[in-house]
Amino acid sequence: MKPEEYPEVRSWIESLTGSPDFVDFLTHNCSVGMWLAFSHLVNPEFIEIHGCILWERKYNRDRFEEWWQHLDGNVYAIENTLNRFVVADVVPCEESPENDSALADIADAIAGSWEHVLARTFPDRAFKVHVLSTDDGPTIVFHQACG
Repeated sequence: MKPEEYPEVRSWIESLTGSPDFVDFLTHNCSVGMWLAFSHLVNPEFIEIHGCILWERKYNRDRFEEWWQHLDGNVYAIENTLNRFVVADVVPCEESPENDSALADIADAIAGSWEHVLARTFPDRAFKVHVLSTDDGPTIVFHQACG
């Protein structure tokens, strides 16, 4: 879905004269803090703990150690468990075809960005970044590629 197709953005654009677009919508509706926070969502910090690559925001030492023990140090399983981001958890909205499409596009954009950040940060490793369709909505998962 293009931003201009989303009802909120389309309505805002149609209310103005000239040729406003989605960037103008963001300029009008977002503060520096919002832009900064979003930039760190699409360009996050990743850390390495015991060979596992994790999204720094989600890292909790005690929780990690619990999973490390529970999964017998299986890096793939640990990463696949801890590196999950449910888009609808941070973008609250009603269920509708437009919102479902928007959440899917948001997830795809974030996943694509994370794939590039992971490759840039860890150039000697290969990663799989997936967008899963779950009951909770689009969920981004990443882990190191096996083999």
